[in-house]
Amino acid sequence: MRFNLVDVFAESAYSGNPLAVFFCERALPAEMMQRIANEIHFSESVFVLSSQEEDEGWPVRIFTPLHEVAFAGHPSLGAAYIISRTLFDRPVSTVKLRAKAGLIPVYLSPERNGPLWMDQIPPLFGETLPASELAPVLGLPVEAIDGRYPVQEVSTGLPHILVPLVSLEALKEAKIDRERYFRLVEKTWAKPILVFSLQGRDSTHQVSVRMFADYLGVSEDPATGSGNGCLAGYLVKHRVLGAQEVSLVSGQGHEIGRPSHLFLEGRDQEGGALSVRVGGRVVDTASGEWSL
Repeated sequence: MRFNLVDVFAESAYSGNPLAVFFCERALPAEMMQRIANEIHFSESVFVLSSQEEDEGWPVRIFTPLHEVAFAGHPSLGAAYIISRTLFDRPVSTVKLRAKAGLIPVYLSPERNGPLWMDQIPPLFGETLPASELAPVLGLPVEAIDGRYPVQEVSTGLPHILVPLVSLEALKEAKIDRERYFRLVEKTWAKPILVFSLQGRDSTHQVSVRMFADYLGVSEDPATGSGNGCLAGYLVKHRVLGAQEVSLVSGQGHEIGRPSHLFLEGRDQEGGALSVRVGGRVVDTASGEWSL
């Protein structure tokens, strides 16, 4: 089975979020795809199920080391990038992926090494959770959570618990208590926890993010396209930046040595519908054959 390795949301090789893109020449059972994803042990691996584009796009399945997920951001960008370069005989501007969560259009940049963009489904806003319950899970005092905004479950295809923090220092100090974490997610719709601060680590981005998802086999994710899409919708819905439209850069992965840059856009459209886009660059690192 052919495969490619890429770094997504990366400004250079060996940054961003690593991804394996597998091309299935024959049907593989889900159990085998799950075992392969666990073997390579990236945050996610994506399997392209056909060598031909179908009417509704390229069918894909996405796996973390422990679970299949209906949608994830960096596998969508990485798969579209590799498909555009290996399965088309002409330049293309759009690659449509058909994931379990639905159709995901990915737009390629006409510029060399420019960012790719994906439209995410409109965010769904779930339950709010007490800050007093999240603080000990994150190893933080309750005062480290910004009480002006809710701790809330949000999904653009993969639900996340969004936690606003009062400072960059609090974000850096967050450390998951695994026992408390698993007790929490036994009863929540969302399993990953995304914490954010409205302070950038440097001048290249305006918001700082970390994401923890031990339930999915990912102790900390270097770059989370789905979670940052949820964040873009959250920032708009709750007017965190005082506007019904946001366009900014999110920085993630610095605490684990994988600095990542994610471009976020969110807009409150007429009728109250929210639109969300997430973008980032993709860098090739390797290709080869996987033994089955």
